[in-house]
Amino acid sequence: MANGKTYGLSFPFVDSFDGKYLDLTDYAAEEIRSNLIHLLLTRKGSRYYLPDFGTRLYEYIFEPLDGPTFRNIESEIRDSVERYMPQLQLTNISITAPDTEAAGQTVTTAGNVINPELTIPNQNVSEYTAKVRIDYSISNDVFNSKDFVIINI
Repeated sequence: MANGKTYGLSFPFVDSFDGKYLDLTDYAAEEIRSNLIHLLLTRKGSRYYLPDFGTRLYEYIFEPLDGPTFRNIESEIRDSVERYMPQLQLTNISITAPDTEAAGQTVTTAGNVINPELTIPNQNVSEYTAKVRIDYSISNDVFNSKDFVIINI
């Protein structure tokens, strides 16, 4: 713990080992990461006094894993972060589909397939799940820090 100072609840919620009810974040970067995950996984309309808080990522679960869907997911993430977490600077959002991932390909948000490799697809990969990696940077007056979050949709 950083001199006994805590910043807020860690997300996802877990029991505390220090005798508190829930685990708390010890550093500002942990708090920002928890807030970002909380924002992304909250459905829009589920908060009473903040009906626009959150994203509509759950609506894309069974959508086709193609360029237009990837652009919509990226736009949804950028809009929500810009509105509710202006201190974050999103540096990169990459969305990959599992069938192209297993074949060694990457589908960009423009719908282009890059690095095609001919391999046998992995049968253990869920066919309706896209992996979203969000790279971001936090800058304050003196220090810059970079981190990322990976979410499976």
